[in-house]
Amino acid sequence: MSAAKRPAKTVPILPGEGDNDYVRYMRTNTLLSLQRTPEEMLHRDEALFQAVHQSTELWLKYACFEIRGATEQAKTRDLYPATGYIRRARTAMDFVTDQLDMFDHMSPWDFQQVRGALGNGSGLESPGWRGIRHVTPLLGAAFEELRAERGVTLLELYQKLSGDPLFALAEALMDWDEAINRWRVRHLQMTTRVIGAEATGTQGNPVEMLKKLIHHRFYPELWRVRNELTTLGKQYGAHGQVIAR
Repeated sequence: MSAAKRPAKTVPILPGEGDNDYVRYMRTNTLLSLQRTPEEMLHRDEALFQAVHQSTELWLKYACFEIRGATEQAKTRDLYPATGYIRRARTAMDFVTDQLDMFDHMSPWDFQQVRGALGNGSGLESPGWRGIRHVTPLLGAAFEELRAERGVTLLELYQKLSGDPLFALAEALMDWDEAINRWRVRHLQMTTRVIGAEATGTQGNPVEMLKKLIHHRFYPELWRVRNELTTLGKQYGAHGQVIAR
């Protein structure tokens, strides 16, 4: 149907390629051309491999966007949107983690065929994960600046200020750190299932390295305060009063 005969609401008004505004805005012509064609594939599971990893990069880019936004809001002392942005990023990370389940449908030997198409490429080179490692500490620094400005320790924050926006921000940071850790644990499980626990990656990095990473925390002080609260909780008497030391 020519543009002259199409209903007015269906005639594209946005600039770009494509015969409708959805295609133009989403840039689907470009997006859907970024995967290998069947003729280019060494193995058909390259379609699965690229779909997971390319969508991962999109979600990680979005998560970085939200974490940067949360950091900016924290610096201007606007904690409500900061907390909301972090929760968005956490949900994006959940999507990244959940889609690793797709690799359960790829046999270990089929992966070896796909691996031949990767060259020397490694997940360690992911721009999305590099972005996460960059923005996450900056958010933690903004939180620490706020806490120092308020003149409260983490122990005081968790004991006495559970209704405070700063407490909600602290818990959002925990959610974010935990979401990253969940991905690392799931990624280790997936990698072990696909290539084995004693194998090495495309650049010679051992799977053992992934095991060490699952113990990494971006905000260790927020994890340590849980130990302090538990220790303190053991000192409470029958009437909920702290027993003098």
